Amino acid sequence: MNSAILVHPRFDAVWPFAADHAHRLWAKQGPVEFVRLDPADDRPAASIMANPIVVTRLLLLDVPLSSACVARLPQLREIALNEGGYEHEGTEHAVILAALAARGVRVIRHASEGYWGQSVAEFGLALTLAALRRIPQLHRSMITDPKAWDYTPPGGVGSPGVRGQQFGDDPNFTSGTLAGKRVRIVGAGNIASRYASFCHHLGAEVAAWDPLAGEPCFHRSGARREVWLDQLGREAEIYAPMVPLTESTRGLVTAAHINALPRGCLVVLVTRAGICDMAALRRRVLADELALAADVFDVEPLPPDDPLLGRANVVHTPHNAGRTIDANTRWAEMLLARFSPT
Repeated sequence: MNSAILVHPRFDAVWPFAADHAHRLWAKQGPVEFVRLDPADDRPAASIMANPIVVTRLLLLDVPLSSACVARLPQLREIALNEGGYEHEGTEHAVILAALAARGVRVIRHASEGYWGQSVAEFGLALTLAALRRIPQLHRSMITDPKAWDYTPPGGVGSPGVRGQQFGDDPNFTSGTLAGKRVRIVGAGNIASRYASFCHHLGAEVAAWDPLAGEPCFHRSGARREVWLDQLGREAEIYAPMVPLTESTRGLVTAAHINALPRGCLVVLVTRAGICDMAALRRRVLADELALAADVFDVEPLPPDDPLLGRANVVHTPHNAGRTIDANTRWAEMLLARFSPT
């Protein structure tokens, strides 16, 4: 088995750890020609390899493939390539696929986006816990104001429902432990089901809505299945829309859904903001009616003067939930697993 991996810096700019991990995995199985191109190098694949006639499996990461390349790869049996290579080179996709099919070459593609599901779900949990306990706000206040250590109640006299000893939560919003909270999730897929499982195992009462998910998705995650999206958020203490952004999910969570959320509810956003009516969500967050823990926004990057930034009821991060080193390595592992066993 002779393998080759060709990677362009365009790919590294998106998945900076994936190509090297793929190289390590294949190197355990036999010879691998590994070439990382210069940024300006847009030669087709067969012009780059030292000896293309011996290559039996090929991984192209934003490196173009031409019809002429197929003829120069007589031993090729399997190939994985990403669409960026085709689009960048301008080669007709159908022509390349037809040439590969005529040669009996198996074209391998990723089966799903499962490689970053764990990273995003864990990040969603982290944002949830950070918002419940106001961890970012307390961190910042310790740096800027020693009064963060002063737990004296107003007027120096203790009374019910106000600040007391070592109490940093905001009782106007969902706060404290995740255990016992009513968590409501839009979606039961790769990310949402993991998040539901985390919340369930920490003691939350979890329900989810997803008309496309099978019953095992709910059973394994410990979430009760909610049949009607309109009913999902009415008693929510934590509301987490967690579906991918597609034409069918854009605006799925409407202004009516946002307006029906109980006052003080925490909204968690880690997939795409476009699945929500962000105008309605912004209005309620800025009116101190809802809390928000978000990694994704309707405008990215958020301008420094955006009113969501720095608020006492908002925890925010710059859209980096998914692309961990672990997601990079999982990307490579899931793709290579689709090649025939050696």
